[in-house]
Amino acid sequence: MVPADPHSHAHDHGHVHAHSHGLSSPHPAQAAPWSILRMPVLSRLGAAVAVSAVMWAVVWLSMR
Repeated sequence: MVPADPHSHAHDHGHVHAHSHGLSSPHPAQAAPWSILRMPVLSRLGAAVAVSAVMWAVVWLSMR
């Protein structure tokens, strides 16, 4: 036989959260003004090459 627990297990801390949703429902989606996943493949490839070139320039300049 398990003895009765005299205190409550409620998780009410006396403060209010800015928003809430149930554990079973996901967080509502937010509109993204820009996403790399929406770019065409050639644009993504060009962006990757540009970022890589900038990073190599930083390495090259730091070695001078």
